Amino acid sequence: MDIPAALSRLAPRLSSTATTALNARRLSGGASLETWAFDLDDGTPLILRRRPDAAPPRETAASLAQEAALIVAAGRTGAPVPIVEHVCTPDDGLGEAFVMRRLEGETLGKRIARDAAFDAVRPGLARRCGEVLAQIHGAPQADLPPLTTSDALGELARYEAVYREQGADRPTFEAAFRWLEASAPPPLAPVLVHGDFRNGNLMIHPEQGLVGVLDWELAHLGDPAEDLGWLCVNSWRFGQWRRPVGGFGDDQALLDGYAAVSGREIPLSRLRFWQALGSLKWGVMCLMMYASFANGADPSIERAMIGRRVSETEIDLVLLMETLA
Repeated sequence: MDIPAALSRLAPRLSSTATTALNARRLSGGASLETWAFDLDDGTPLILRRRPDAAPPRETAASLAQEAALIVAAGRTGAPVPIVEHVCTPDDGLGEAFVMRRLEGETLGKRIARDAAFDAVRPGLARRCGEVLAQIHGAPQADLPPLTTSDALGELARYEAVYREQGADRPTFEAAFRWLEASAPPPLAPVLVHGDFRNGNLMIHPEQGLVGVLDWELAHLGDPAEDLGWLCVNSWRFGQWRRPVGGFGDDQALLDGYAAVSGREIPLSRLRFWQALGSLKWGVMCLMMYASFANGADPSIERAMIGRRVSETEIDLVLLMETLA
């Protein structure tokens, strides 16, 4: 598929003052979806997010039309999200895709957590993340496309089923499944959950801070603490393990920001439960990625490298179980 040519044909529909698309280039990152940056000849900076024809959506992933609708719904709450310009139709020749306004900032988590360029905004990021999550969770469900609903025990059962299918024998995971099953908190009324709110899916500007929440394909209805806990998983701290929120802040600032906007407090113990469940989920995902490399389904070295991170999640789980027991 000639993506640049298709974008040029689409350009007049994206802006009344544009005639063609310029500088179309595919960006790195994204295991299942493609991201292209391009400009219109009237100077409008845009992003194309599309699903390759040979890549069926994950069972629990939203369609790209749903993802676009979720971004629009989140934007109505005041949450920082890109402006959706166009949801593609078959006539556009781009497959399943949508176009959004391009934001300026950084998404590489290691740079956000460590580089001096972000020193000025880093101290306020944890609280700001809490505020933004409260906005997202407050989205009226009548404004949302159809979504799946999950809770703690449902998520745990789903990932245990995946783990059993792998035929793995990991004592730490076995202990974590039983421990989490026994300590699951009572369910709360479900809210819109981003599903992958972490350092790496946030656009951070070195002066403006958090300017965009990206990658909504795993959004669903669920426990608000799921997003809070996922942000605190050690794997998203990029070596800054003393800063539990994304490698840039502390969890009390995150919870304070959430309470200030939502009007309700999430106990730290509930966040910690979901943090532990997030670590276990990521560990199972790492097992799956290594298995796809080992059986030849995906020969990329990236899959093999991610597989080694299983041991990291086991260390995290042991520490959490010791701390919270």
